[in-house]
Amino acid sequence: MIVNQPDSKSRKTEISGFIIERTAKRMKQSFKSILKEKDAGITVDQWVVLQELKKEDGLSQFEIAIRTYKDAPTVTRIIDLLCKKQLLERLPDPKDRRKFKIFLTKAGKAKIKEILPLVESFRKEAWNGLSDKEMNQLSTILNTIFKNLT
Repeated sequence: MIVNQPDSKSRKTEISGFIIERTAKRMKQSFKSILKEKDAGITVDQWVVLQELKKEDGLSQFEIAIRTYKDAPTVTRIIDLLCKKQLLERLPDPKDRRKFKIFLTKAGKAKIKEILPLVESFRKEAWNGLSDKEMNQLSTILNTIFKNLT
């Protein structure tokens, strides 16, 4: 019996975004479980915002939304919750009184130090079995797909 092998073009359409989406969802679910198990007191989405402010403190809500690929109302809710937890603070933007800059508090910086080892361990487990070359290829492939859709 002869089995038809799909050509390259056909194979690209068979490999749907489902694989990427499935993996991203599994990663988010797994990290959510870790945060809950460790009683971290924050969600994955809250971690994403904290992580961006760790990279550059004092961003506007708009800048955070852009960098986290979240819509403005979602970012506002996340920031509200993190402010209630006293992990972030909103300060008026000295250049524009209508805007606020978002800063990590001392407690927010401590929370990052607490969560970072969990993130590193989680990523190490997720990337287990992938060589440096494969990680570079994966990064290149995902960045190419991302650029294609920009």
